[in-house]
Amino acid sequence: MIEIWSKPNCPFCDKAENLCIQKNLNFKKYMLDIDFSREELFKKFPTARTFPQITIDGDLIGGYTEFSAKILEDK
Repeated sequence: MIEIWSKPNCPFCDKAENLCIQKNLNFKKYMLDIDFSREELFKKFPTARTFPQITIDGDLIGGYTEFSAKILEDK
C-alpha cells in the first residue's frame, strides 16, 4: 500500500497523487493538520525536510522524486 503524507497547496504532493491515479495504484493520502500534526510527522519520519513523504508497504521511499523514479522503473 502506498501512503502519501501530504500538505495543502503542495505541487509535489499533487504530482505523487496524480502518478498513483495514472498508474492505477492503490494509495492513501494523509493531510497535515487533518490526519497528522507536524510533531507526528517528525516522529514517524525523523529526517523529513520536505513534502510529501511517501511509504510503500511501510518502507520510506522519500519524496516525489524518489517515488516517481521507483514507480517508473518498476513498470
